[in-house]
Amino acid sequence: MTRVTRDRMALGALVATSLALAALLEDSALSLYVLLLLSAIVTVGVSLVMGHAGQVTLGQGAFYACGAYTAGVTATLGWPPLLGLALAPLAGAALAALIGVPLLLLRGHHLAFATLATHLIVLGLIGEMTITGGDVGLQDIPRLSIGAIELTSIRSYAYLSCLGLFSVVIITRNLLRSRPGRALRALSSSEVAAASCGVPVGRYKLAVFALSAGFAGLAGGIYAFHMGYLAPGSFPVLLSIEYVVMAAVGGLGTVRGALIGSATVVILVDSLSRIATMSGMPSTAPVILSYAVYALLLIVAVLFLPGGIAALLTSLTARTASRRATARAQQRVPLPAGTSAMGVAHDAPGTPNSRQGSPS
Repeated sequence: MTRVTRDRMALGALVATSLALAALLEDSALSLYVLLLLSAIVTVGVSLVMGHAGQVTLGQGAFYACGAYTAGVTATLGWPPLLGLALAPLAGAALAALIGVPLLLLRGHHLAFATLATHLIVLGLIGEMTITGGDVGLQDIPRLSIGAIELTSIRSYAYLSCLGLFSVVIITRNLLRSRPGRALRALSSSEVAAASCGVPVGRYKLAVFALSAGFAGLAGGIYAFHMGYLAPGSFPVLLSIEYVVMAAVGGLGTVRGALIGSATVVILVDSLSRIATMSGMPSTAPVILSYAVYALLLIVAVLFLPGGIAALLTSLTARTASRRATARAQQRVPLPAGTSAMGVAHDAPGTPNSRQGSPS
């Protein structure tokens, strides 16, 4: 089976599984499923930036909020909601391109803190602007309508989120297979080596940064129409950290890792939140458990799973396939006469023992 065939089968399995869950899940679980899909959209971009451009970003929540408020504000002003959704990823990418020129001159933790500051600045601006509703929030956002079809049910937004995730996955996979994708892989190994080979390092890093922000803006636009209400509290700093944890746990630089990481973290955090809200638990338990889960998952990923869950699954699959291939080869190839399954030669009956030497 070729790599292209495997990739097509994996994409087909993703499409079938996502649509099946959107059709079969109960309404109580669909809200969590929509948030999971939106988190996966953002995490694919984070994994692309951190895994290939080598940039640590803690401000992805700012681009998520930018896309959400772009879609929400344009819709409340009377613009077509579909146009607002189309402008959401463009707004996120434009913001990233604007601030990326000075920010990407930084390295390591300096860049991480700068992107974190960007998130805080965006939240502060949203809270002070009248058009965004200030601290009260943006209310009465109309439902998304596509022609004569208006999306009113949670299930319809689950299908829309699936469509957004499929688009992001296809764009990312095509990018990584193209010539710029090969340049990004070289860039992830060594910026100096990539630059010496003629790769425009700064331009590629800025392009990937803007593309990942566009993904976050798309997810934010869907979120705005899904919720119908936006407030600065909907985009806390913890949200940006959550996306980094998802990318690191799943595996940086791979689409599969982003999907696995987002699903793992969202489901685990939701399960612990349900436990924390049970009777008898303190009121601060949900927040404490959330921070504890993110810290624990990040420590485990760094110390024991440097390649993420995706790399672990790939290794286990390769070992299993190798063992099965070895077993099949041993069954098909007949052993020579006088040789055991362990490859040790035995003396045939009536044959002089070689250790006794030949007669002179």
